[in-house]
Amino acid sequence: MATTMKCARFPSKGAPLEVVDVPIPTPGKGQVRMKVYACGVCHSDSFTQYGGMGNPFPRIPGHEAAGQVDVVGEGVTRWKKGDRVGLGWFGGNCGSCNNCRQDELVCCEKGKVSGISFDGGYAEYLVTDENTLARLPADLSYEDAGPLMCAGVTVFNSMNSQGVKAGSLVAIQGVGGLGHLAIQYANKMGFKVVALSSGDDKAALAKELGAHVYINTSSQDPAAELQKLGGARLIIATAPHAAAINPLVKGLAVGGKLLLDAVPQEPLSINALDLISTKRSVGGWASGDWRDSEDAMNFSVLSGVRAKIEVFPLAKAQEAYTRMMDNKARFRCVLQMHK
Repeated sequence: MATTMKCARFPSKGAPLEVVDVPIPTPGKGQVRMKVYACGVCHSDSFTQYGGMGNPFPRIPGHEAAGQVDVVGEGVTRWKKGDRVGLGWFGGNCGSCNNCRQDELVCCEKGKVSGISFDGGYAEYLVTDENTLARLPADLSYEDAGPLMCAGVTVFNSMNSQGVKAGSLVAIQGVGGLGHLAIQYANKMGFKVVALSSGDDKAALAKELGAHVYINTSSQDPAAELQKLGGARLIIATAPHAAAINPLVKGLAVGGKLLLDAVPQEPLSINALDLISTKRSVGGWASGDWRDSEDAMNFSVLSGVRAKIEVFPLAKAQEAYTRMMDNKARFRCVLQMHK
């Protein structure tokens, strides 16, 4: 039995990924070791690279992991060897108290984040608490499951939790890693879907994904165009650009909501009168726990929603990470470990 594994980790703050051999971790009481088959590469992994949430170094990133249970620790009853499982962003939410639903980042002593608070999925094996794992549908591949553990559950959960009725006008800002999934989910949920992006080059793809209308924000006023359609009941912002998000409030219907699924680097600038006079609102949404991940994956299997992925071997983790950070991925990079 091998005692070491390959992993890609950030050795120090700001440093690029290095692929090295490290000891295979051993699960403790209440923990599970996952044999990782695939792990999505997410922009949030940059938090790990720069210690943005206080993680130590070296640290193995990755919060879109999919694989099989390899070893169960003492007292584990929920899982057995060979179970197909996934691990998402909130790797410490046990789901046993209401705090997880109130503040998922700092809810309690178990409020850990995968790939930040503990080593994540850019590795052949990882160890996590038993109550953090989601069960994968039998007919969903590991490579397809990975991106759904963060990107997928974020956009699915955000739309599915707003009480918006089928037939309502829902706009998706951005046709990228999050946006291309959000368009698919919105269509399958029965919404009239409007895709918002700059340029005409993404129009055909947006409609192929399920958008009924495409608005080129570089040549059209997105708010005015949305109002011509009756105003959006919900706008999901998936591209982290404040300048592109700011004008969208005026495109909401009365009582509509602008929901941020991405984090702009710059502050938003929104006129309060545009909210107060029409009962509009602005909110944010952060992925979900293991139950939400299972909901997103099960819905994806039933409806045929999948991320468009580019697969890389673990040895090329830095290449995949750079491609993602340079916004060249179409649309999610996935690392493949055990075949």
